[in-house]
Amino acid sequence: MSRVRRVGSVKLELVSKSREAALAAVQVFNNPLITFKSEMFIVNMIIAWTYLLHAHYRSQKIEYRYYEITSSGRKKFDKTKHGADKYWELERCLNDDNSPIDKDAANNLRFLIGLRHEIEHQMTTKIDDALSARFQACCLNFNDYIKLLFGNELGIDKYLSFSLQFTSLTEDQTTTMQEYRDILPAHVTRFVDGYDGNLSEEEYNNPRYAYRVLFTQKIANHPGQADKVIEFIKPGSEIATNINKTYSTIREKEKTKYRATTIVKMMNDEGYSRFNMHHHTKLWKKYDARNPTKGFGIEVEKYWYWYEKWLSIVRQHCVNNKRKYMT
Repeated sequence: MSRVRRVGSVKLELVSKSREAALAAVQVFNNPLITFKSEMFIVNMIIAWTYLLHAHYRSQKIEYRYYEITSSGRKKFDKTKHGADKYWELERCLNDDNSPIDKDAANNLRFLIGLRHEIEHQMTTKIDDALSARFQACCLNFNDYIKLLFGNELGIDKYLSFSLQFTSLTEDQTTTMQEYRDILPAHVTRFVDGYDGNLSEEEYNNPRYAYRVLFTQKIANHPGQADKVIEFIKPGSEIATNINKTYSTIREKEKTKYRATTIVKMMNDEGYSRFNMHHHTKLWKKYDARNPTKGFGIEVEKYWYWYEKWLSIVRQHCVNNKRKYMT
Protein backbone atom coordinates (compact mmCIF):
# COMPACT_ATOMS: atom_id res chain seq x y z
CA MET A 1 0.00 0.00 0.00
CA SER A 2 2.82 2.41 0.83
CA ARG A 3 4.31 1.78 -2.62
CA VAL A 4 0.99 2.60 -4.33
CA ARG A 5 0.56 5.81 -2.34
CA ARG A 6 4.13 6.91 -3.15
CA VAL A 7 3.67 6.29 -6.89
CA GLY A 8 0.33 8.10 -6.86
CA SER A 9 1.81 11.04 -4.97
CA VAL A 10 4.65 11.44 -7.46
CA LYS A 11 2.23 11.24 -10.38
CA LEU A 12 -0.02 13.94 -8.90
CA GLU A 13 3.00 16.15 -8.21
CA LEU A 14 4.14 15.76 -11.82
CA VAL A 15 0.68 16.73 -13.10
CA SER A 16 0.56 19.70 -10.71
CA LYS A 17 3.99 20.96 -11.81
CA SER A 18 2.99 20.41 -15.43
CA ARG A 19 -0.06 22.66 -15.02
CA GLU A 20 2.02 25.31 -13.22
CA ALA A 21 4.59 25.36 -16.02
CA ALA A 22 1.89 25.70 -18.68
CA LEU A 23 0.16 28.53 -16.83
CA ALA A 24 3.51 30.27 -16.34
CA ALA A 25 4.20 29.99 -20.07
CA VAL A 26 0.90 31.66 -20.99
CA GLN A 27 1.18 34.34 -18.28
CA VAL A 28 4.67 35.27 -19.45
CA PHE A 29 3.60 35.43 -23.09
CA ASN A 30 0.62 37.67 -22.25
CA ASN A 31 2.66 40.00 -20.02
CA PRO A 32 3.15 43.31 -21.89
CA LEU A 33 6.23 44.16 -19.81
CA ILE A 34 8.21 41.12 -20.93
CA THR A 35 10.08 41.23 -24.24
CA PHE A 36 11.57 37.73 -23.98
CA LYS A 37 8.19 36.08 -24.52
CA SER A 38 8.75 33.30 -27.05
CA GLU A 39 11.91 31.95 -25.49
CA MET A 40 10.33 31.73 -22.02
CA PHE A 41 7.08 30.32 -23.42
CA ILE A 42 8.91 27.53 -25.27
CA VAL A 43 11.05 26.54 -22.28
CA ASN A 44 8.08 26.45 -19.89
CA MET A 45 5.80 24.56 -22.30
CA ILE A 46 8.45 21.94 -23.02
CA ILE A 47 8.78 21.42 -19.26
CA ALA A 48 4.98 21.24 -18.95
CA TRP A 49 4.64 18.60 -21.66
CA THR A 50 7.61 16.61 -20.35
CA TYR A 51 6.11 16.39 -16.86
CA LEU A 52 2.70 15.57 -18.31
CA LEU A 53 4.07 12.62 -20.28
CA HIS A 54 6.17 11.47 -17.33
CA ALA A 55 3.00 11.41 -15.26
CA HIS A 56 1.20 9.45 -17.96
CA TYR A 57 3.97 6.87 -18.30
CA ARG A 58 4.13 6.54 -14.54
CA SER A 59 0.37 5.92 -14.36
CA GLN A 60 0.75 3.24 -17.05
CA LYS A 61 3.75 1.69 -15.23
CA ILE A 62 6.01 2.35 -18.23
CA GLU A 63 9.67 2.92 -17.36
CA TYR A 64 10.69 6.40 -18.50
CA ARG A 65 14.24 6.40 -17.20
CA TYR A 66 17.26 5.61 -19.35
CA TYR A 67 18.85 2.25 -18.60
CA GLU A 68 20.75 -0.65 -20.11
CA ILE A 69 20.44 -4.38 -19.48
CA THR A 70 23.51 -5.90 -17.82
CA SER A 71 24.93 -9.34 -18.57
CA SER A 72 23.03 -10.66 -15.57
CA GLY A 73 19.75 -9.43 -17.06
CA ARG A 74 19.24 -6.60 -14.57
CA LYS A 75 18.51 -2.96 -15.38
CA LYS A 76 21.36 -0.53 -14.85
CA PHE A 77 19.96 3.00 -14.80
CA ASP A 78 21.90 5.87 -16.37
CA LYS A 79 22.93 8.57 -13.91
CA THR A 80 23.97 12.20 -14.09
CA LYS A 81 27.43 13.10 -12.83
CA HIS A 82 25.84 13.89 -9.47
CA GLY A 83 24.09 10.53 -9.22
CA ALA A 84 20.49 11.35 -10.23
CA ASP A 85 18.50 9.14 -12.60
CA LYS A 86 18.31 10.34 -16.22
CA TYR A 87 14.69 10.67 -17.30
CA TRP A 88 13.42 10.83 -20.86
CA GLU A 89 13.42 14.24 -22.50
CA LEU A 90 10.28 15.36 -24.35
CA GLU A 91 11.38 14.14 -27.77
CA ARG A 92 12.12 10.67 -26.40
CA CYS A 93 8.67 10.66 -24.76
CA LEU A 94 7.06 11.50 -28.12
CA ASN A 95 9.06 8.85 -29.98
CA ASP A 96 7.99 6.02 -27.70
CA ASP A 97 5.46 3.56 -29.10
CA ASN A 98 3.28 4.14 -26.02
CA SER A 99 3.03 7.90 -26.53
CA PRO A 100 -0.62 9.03 -26.34
CA ILE A 101 0.02 12.19 -28.39
CA ASP A 102 -1.52 12.32 -31.88
CA LYS A 103 0.65 13.00 -34.93
CA ASP A 104 -0.32 16.64 -35.44
CA ALA A 105 0.13 17.65 -31.81
CA ALA A 106 3.49 15.85 -31.88
CA ASN A 107 4.45 17.81 -35.01
CA ASN A 108 3.74 21.00 -33.09
CA LEU A 109 5.91 19.91 -30.15
CA ARG A 110 8.78 18.79 -32.37
CA PHE A 111 8.64 22.21 -34.03
CA LEU A 112 9.01 23.90 -30.63
CA ILE A 113 11.85 21.56 -29.68
CA GLY A 114 13.69 22.35 -32.92
CA LEU A 115 13.06 26.06 -32.48
CA ARG A 116 14.45 25.89 -28.95
CA HIS A 117 17.65 24.35 -30.32
CA GLU A 118 17.95 27.30 -32.72
CA ILE A 119 17.46 30.03 -30.12
CA GLU A 120 18.66 28.64 -26.79
CA HIS A 121 22.27 29.84 -27.15
CA GLN A 122 21.66 33.25 -28.70
CA MET A 123 19.29 36.18 -28.40
CA THR A 124 16.46 36.47 -30.92
CA THR A 125 14.00 39.24 -31.66
CA LYS A 126 10.55 39.69 -33.20
CA ILE A 127 9.46 36.06 -33.28
CA ASP A 128 6.47 36.40 -30.92
CA ASP A 129 3.80 37.42 -33.45
CA ALA A 130 5.33 35.50 -36.34
CA LEU A 131 5.08 32.11 -34.62
CA SER A 132 2.12 32.68 -32.31
CA ALA A 133 -0.13 30.28 -34.26
CA ARG A 134 2.14 27.40 -33.22
CA PHE A 135 2.18 28.63 -29.62
CA GLN A 136 -1.61 28.88 -29.52
CA ALA A 137 -1.98 25.34 -30.86
CA CYS A 138 0.47 24.11 -28.20
CA CYS A 139 -1.70 25.62 -25.44
CA LEU A 140 -4.94 24.17 -26.78
CA ASN A 141 -3.34 20.75 -27.26
CA PHE A 142 -1.97 20.77 -23.72
CA ASN A 143 -5.36 21.62 -22.24
CA ASP A 144 -7.00 18.84 -24.27
CA TYR A 145 -4.47 16.22 -23.22
CA ILE A 146 -4.28 17.03 -19.52
CA LYS A 147 -8.07 16.63 -19.37
CA LEU A 148 -8.03 13.51 -21.55
CA LEU A 149 -5.30 11.78 -19.53
CA PHE A 150 -6.10 12.96 -16.00
CA GLY A 151 -9.65 14.32 -15.93
CA ASN A 152 -11.61 17.43 -16.94
CA GLU A 153 -11.17 19.01 -13.50
CA LEU A 154 -7.45 19.49 -14.23
CA GLY A 155 -8.02 21.59 -17.35
CA ILE A 156 -6.45 25.06 -17.32
CA ASP A 157 -8.91 26.78 -19.67
CA LYS A 158 -10.94 28.04 -16.68
CA TYR A 159 -7.94 30.10 -15.52
CA LEU A 160 -7.33 31.85 -18.83
CA SER A 161 -9.07 34.52 -20.85
CA PHE A 162 -8.32 36.57 -23.94
CA SER A 163 -5.59 39.18 -23.46
CA LEU A 164 -6.63 42.78 -24.07
CA GLN A 165 -4.75 45.04 -26.49
CA PHE A 166 -4.01 48.78 -26.40
CA THR A 167 -4.10 49.09 -30.20
CA SER A 168 -6.27 47.79 -32.98
CA LEU A 169 -4.77 45.73 -35.79
CA THR A 170 -4.03 47.75 -38.90
CA GLU A 171 -3.53 46.34 -42.39
CA ASP A 172 0.22 47.01 -42.14
CA GLN A 173 0.43 45.11 -38.84
CA THR A 174 -1.39 42.04 -40.10
CA THR A 175 0.76 41.95 -43.23
CA THR A 176 3.90 42.11 -41.08
CA MET A 177 2.62 39.27 -38.89
CA GLN A 178 1.98 37.08 -41.93
CA GLU A 179 5.28 37.79 -43.70
CA TYR A 180 7.47 36.41 -40.94
CA ARG A 181 10.43 35.91 -43.27
CA ASP A 182 10.95 39.66 -43.34
CA ILE A 183 11.34 39.93 -39.55
CA LEU A 184 12.77 36.62 -38.31
CA PRO A 185 16.51 36.02 -37.94
CA ALA A 186 17.88 34.13 -40.96
CA HIS A 187 18.73 30.94 -39.05
CA VAL A 188 15.22 30.78 -37.55
CA THR A 189 13.66 31.36 -40.98
CA ARG A 190 15.70 28.49 -42.40
CA PHE A 191 14.56 26.22 -39.59
CA VAL A 192 10.88 27.18 -40.00
CA ASP A 193 10.97 26.77 -43.79
CA GLY A 194 12.76 23.44 -43.53
CA TYR A 195 10.40 22.05 -40.90
CA ASP A 196 7.22 23.25 -42.64
CA GLY A 197 8.54 22.00 -45.99
CA ASN A 198 8.74 18.45 -44.65
CA LEU A 199 5.06 18.45 -43.66
CA SER A 200 2.26 17.52 -45.99
CA GLU A 201 -0.28 20.23 -46.79
CA GLU A 202 -2.80 18.46 -44.56
CA GLU A 203 -0.34 18.34 -41.66
CA TYR A 204 0.68 21.98 -42.13
CA ASN A 205 -2.93 23.19 -42.08
CA ASN A 206 -4.00 21.04 -39.12
CA PRO A 207 -5.05 23.25 -36.17
CA ARG A 208 -3.16 20.98 -33.76
CA TYR A 209 0.05 22.02 -35.52
CA ALA A 210 -0.74 25.74 -35.85
CA TYR A 211 -3.96 27.36 -34.69
CA ARG A 212 -4.73 30.16 -37.12
CA VAL A 213 -7.70 32.48 -36.70
CA LEU A 214 -8.98 35.15 -39.08
CA PHE A 215 -10.12 38.42 -37.48
CA THR A 216 -12.66 40.72 -39.07
CA GLN A 217 -14.29 43.71 -37.42
CA LYS A 218 -17.88 43.03 -36.43
CA ILE A 219 -20.55 45.62 -37.19
CA ALA A 220 -23.39 45.36 -34.68
CA ASN A 221 -26.96 45.99 -35.77
CA HIS A 222 -28.45 46.11 -32.28
CA PRO A 223 -27.28 47.27 -28.83
CA GLY A 224 -25.49 44.54 -26.90
CA GLN A 225 -24.84 42.49 -30.03
CA ALA A 226 -21.09 43.16 -30.05
CA ASP A 227 -20.34 42.84 -26.33
CA LYS A 228 -17.81 40.05 -26.87
CA VAL A 229 -14.37 40.95 -28.22
CA ILE A 230 -14.13 37.64 -30.05
CA GLU A 231 -16.95 35.51 -31.40
CA PHE A 232 -16.40 32.11 -32.97
CA ILE A 233 -18.17 31.27 -36.19
CA LYS A 234 -19.23 27.72 -36.98
CA PRO A 235 -16.73 26.37 -39.60
CA GLY A 236 -19.37 25.14 -42.04
CA SER A 237 -21.60 28.21 -41.89
CA GLU A 238 -22.18 30.54 -44.83
CA ILE A 239 -20.30 33.45 -43.24
CA ALA A 240 -17.27 31.26 -42.46
CA THR A 241 -17.22 29.92 -46.01
CA ASN A 242 -17.31 33.42 -47.50
CA ILE A 243 -14.52 34.66 -45.19
CA ASN A 244 -12.31 31.71 -46.09
CA LYS A 245 -12.94 32.19 -49.81
CA THR A 246 -11.94 35.84 -49.56
CA TYR A 247 -8.85 35.04 -47.54
CA SER A 248 -7.81 32.27 -49.94
CA THR A 249 -8.04 34.71 -52.83
CA ILE A 250 -5.90 37.27 -50.98
CA ARG A 251 -3.33 34.63 -50.06
CA GLU A 252 -3.06 33.47 -53.67
CA LYS A 253 -2.42 37.01 -54.87
CA GLU A 254 0.19 37.63 -52.19
CA LYS A 255 2.26 34.47 -52.69
CA THR A 256 5.90 35.28 -53.18
CA LYS A 257 7.28 33.92 -56.45
CA TYR A 258 10.87 33.12 -57.42
CA ARG A 259 12.63 32.37 -60.68
CA ALA A 260 15.00 29.38 -60.64
CA THR A 261 18.03 31.67 -61.03
CA THR A 262 16.96 33.57 -57.91
CA ILE A 263 16.68 30.37 -55.88
CA VAL A 264 20.13 29.21 -56.99
CA LYS A 265 21.61 32.59 -56.04
CA MET A 266 19.88 32.47 -52.65
CA MET A 267 21.42 29.07 -51.94
CA ASN A 268 24.84 30.35 -53.05
CA ASP A 269 24.48 33.36 -50.73
CA GLU A 270 23.63 31.01 -47.86
CA GLY A 271 26.93 29.22 -48.32
CA TYR A 272 26.07 26.44 -50.77
CA SER A 273 28.35 27.86 -53.46
CA ARG A 274 28.51 24.65 -55.51
CA PHE A 275 24.75 24.39 -55.91
CA ASN A 276 23.94 25.38 -59.49
CA MET A 277 21.15 25.40 -62.06
CA HIS A 278 21.92 21.82 -63.11
CA HIS A 279 21.41 20.61 -59.53
CA HIS A 280 18.19 22.58 -59.26
CA THR A 281 16.83 21.12 -62.49
CA LYS A 282 17.65 17.56 -61.39
CA LEU A 283 15.91 18.21 -58.09
CA TRP A 284 12.64 19.50 -59.52
CA LYS A 285 12.53 16.69 -62.08
CA LYS A 286 13.06 14.16 -59.30
CA TYR A 287 10.01 15.51 -57.45
CA ASP A 288 7.97 16.24 -60.62
CA ALA A 289 7.74 19.67 -59.03
CA ARG A 290 6.37 21.45 -62.11
CA ASN A 291 3.25 19.35 -61.92
CA PRO A 292 0.59 22.01 -61.09
CA THR A 293 -1.17 19.61 -58.71
CA LYS A 294 1.89 19.63 -56.42
CA GLY A 295 1.46 23.32 -55.62
CA PHE A 296 5.19 24.12 -55.83
CA GLY A 297 4.87 26.88 -58.40
CA ILE A 298 2.95 28.41 -61.28
CA GLU A 299 3.46 29.28 -64.94
CA VAL A 300 2.90 32.95 -65.78
CA GLU A 301 3.14 34.03 -69.44
CA LYS A 302 5.33 31.05 -70.37
CA TYR A 303 7.71 31.58 -67.42
CA TRP A 304 7.78 29.25 -64.43
CA TYR A 305 7.82 30.74 -60.94
CA TRP A 306 8.45 28.84 -57.71
CA TYR A 307 6.62 29.34 -54.42
CA GLU A 308 8.08 29.39 -50.87
CA LYS A 309 7.01 25.76 -50.50
CA TRP A 310 9.53 24.72 -53.17
CA LEU A 311 12.21 27.04 -51.81
CA SER A 312 11.94 25.22 -48.47
CA ILE A 313 12.54 21.86 -50.15
CA VAL A 314 15.57 23.19 -52.04
CA ARG A 315 17.01 24.67 -48.86
CA GLN A 316 16.50 21.42 -46.94
CA HIS A 317 18.11 19.51 -49.81
CA CYS A 318 21.17 21.75 -49.55
CA VAL A 319 21.28 21.32 -45.77
CA ASN A 320 21.14 17.54 -46.14
CA ASN A 321 23.94 17.63 -48.73
CA LYS A 322 26.09 20.44 -47.39
CA ARG A 323 29.33 18.51 -47.93
CA LYS A 324 28.51 18.34 -51.60
CA TYR A 325 27.49 21.97 -52.04
CA MET A 326 29.72 23.86 -49.61
CA THR A 327 33.20 24.94 -50.62
